[in-house]
Amino acid sequence: MMEKNERIIPEEVIMSKIYLIRARKVMLDMDLAELYGVETKQLKRAVRRNEKRFPPDFMFELSQKEFENLRSQSGTSSWGGVRYSPMAFTEQGVAMLSSVLNSDRAILVNIQIIRIFTRMREMLLTHCDILEKLSQIEQKFTDHDDKILLIFEYLRQLEQSRQQ
Repeated sequence: MMEKNERIIPEEVIMSKIYLIRARKVMLDMDLAELYGVETKQLKRAVRRNEKRFPPDFMFELSQKEFENLRSQSGTSSWGGVRYSPMAFTEQGVAMLSSVLNSDRAILVNIQIIRIFTRMREMLLTHCDILEKLSQIEQKFTDHDDKILLIFEYLRQLEQSRQQ
């Protein structure tokens, strides 16, 4: 079995296969099949046999326009002869795949993918916290700027009254 920090696939490879579609981080069936070491049609067949396990927030099919847009953005020609709309799996959908694909490799890769999704979410939360703190600091400076401007205004008024 895989050690805690042992990786069957380099993280960069997995991360390069995570896309933002419909405001969700997803992985495509063809990429997952490649990572799992199975044919895409085998993965799709397993999902179709277990459709109840994959509600729309776990898996959805890309429209032709979405797929063409994704292909043009990534510049990848290896998706050339795709006949059917690709399936896009959210983090929960990827987790559910482990219940329908039981090979040792699929299980190990799934664990690795879920860990990457989790780290990405933690990084996003950390960035949100940092942005919130920056906003608070900015607000403090804005509040102080107003006070500083008010002090200067009082000084101007004082100077004007002394000149009169």
